[in-house]
Amino acid sequence: MSQHRSLKNSGGTVGAKRSVLKRGERVKLMKSRGQWTEGRTILNLPKTKAPD
Repeated sequence: MSQHRSLKNSGGTVGAKRSVLKRGERVKLMKSRGQWTEGRTILNLPKTKAPD
């Protein structure tokens, strides 16, 4: 099956660096920063900036 022309990587955003982290990535980042406490729920996490 061929790929739609709008999805082909011709300098577009496909494969670009993401600015939004997934929940597991946010928890891992918060643990490394010391902002995570054990027993905390993974819902309603604060917004975090993606590391550069």
